This record gives sequence, C-alpha cells and structure tokens, in this order.
Amino acid sequence: MRPTGPTPDLTRAGGPGPAAAGPARGPSRRGPTAAELARGPWLRLVTAEMSYEDDAALLDARERRRAAALRRPADRALYVAVHAELRRVLGGLLGMAPGAVELVRLECPGCGGPHGRPAVAGGAVHFSLAHGDGLALLGLASAPVGVDVERVPAAQVAADASGALHPAERTELARLPEHSRPAAFARCWTRKEAYLKATGEGLSGTALHDRHLSCGPCPAPVPGWTLTDVPVPGGWAAACAVRGPVGAP
Repeated sequence: MRPTGPTPDLTRAGGPGPAAAGPARGPSRRGPTAAELARGPWLRLVTAEMSYEDDAALLDARERRRAAALRRPADRALYVAVHAELRRVLGGLLGMAPGAVELVRLECPGCGGPHGRPAVAGGAVHFSLAHGDGLALLGLASAPVGVDVERVPAAQVAADASGALHPAERTELARLPEHSRPAAFARCWTRKEAYLKATGEGLSGTALHDRHLSCGPCPAPVPGWTLTDVPVPGGWAAACAVRGPVGAP
C-alpha cells in the first residue's frame, strides 16, 4: 500500500507493488474502478486543503450534525472534506450523485446493536475512514475493510496507553530502546484499530487486549485477513486490514 508524502496520493493496496494514479489534488482526481477494487483495497490520504466549496452540501443530516459537534474548526474542515470525498468516490462507483449515497450502520457483532461498522446500503462496496489532527485516510474494498491513521504519540502517552495492548506486544515494546517505543506503539495501535474496524468489533470489549498484531516492523499474521502498514508522512502511522487475501495486479 503506497499513499506517500505530504501530497495525498491515489493508490491500490496490497500485492507485489503499488498502482499509483498520481496526486489526488484538484478536480481531476478520480476514484477506483470495480476492477481495481477486485485486486485489492484502494486508499487515499485526505487533508482539509483538498476540500471543495460544495462539500458540506453533499453530507446527510447525521454527518452535518457530527461535523457541527466538533469544536475545533480544523477538525470540522477535515471531517467534512473526507466525508465528502467518500461520497464522491462511492457515487462514482455506484453511478449516482454523491449526496444520494445512503450510508448505514451494520449490526454490532458483539451485541447486535445498530452501531457496527459503517456501510453502503445494499453492501455493493465496503469502506472505512479515519481522521484526526490534520490527516485522514479513506479506504475502499470489495470485502470488509478497516483503516486507521494516527500521529505518533508522546513517549508518556504511549507508555500510559500500552497497558491496553496484548501482553506479548507490551513485551515487544519493553525490549525496544525508549526513543523507539512511541513509533512502535503507534504501528501496533493503528493495526489494531484497522482490524477491529474491519471486523466491526471496535475498541470496546476485550478484542484490543486479546488480539496480538505486534509492535514490530511487520504485522503479525491474522488468519483470514490481510493486514498491512500504510506508508504515510513522518510522525504518523497508518494501517489497513481487509478480509481475505489481496489479489494479484
């Protein structure tokens, strides 16, 4: 998976090499085709600077309420930009206006409540998005998918939060030099969030602690899933999880 550098990039995830379609700025940026999704997840990094004037008009009432509830203007701008981008990409795939795409919540696999992973009504395509602190990551796939992107935290924050990790992951962190631990923690955390978004479990319950995904340079294998770190600008970590194997180009 290769969204790289400070300029958002359009790419296909997985496989032996990237399939970049150039910078994703301006009106010429495009979404994936169904054939591209069949070969593996499609990823796009999004910043608030990528927004269009009509972005807010594309959102549904729930999305507008959530955007309005964000206190920081920068957070609102990024939320609107990535959700509008999601709708444009989905609309292109489904052959409908972006604002007409109906987004729903699936059942939670743990309790059956209506707060599972977000989905397109009808399930024609799967998507996931993550955003915060100035950068967002959008992922689409032909199978359940999850993405996450996070800033590398301060050393004390990483140390405090590491108690939520799997015991083997905490051991891995403890063996590293202190200066390497925040980045390793961020790698592990984004892998977990991406995977738990894809399964629909989320960060509640015991899944965060029970699933070992590793703090090392490569994710631990997960039967039935493809989990990959996503290259992002320095000071960030990102990951993508998709159900099943990733196809060849």
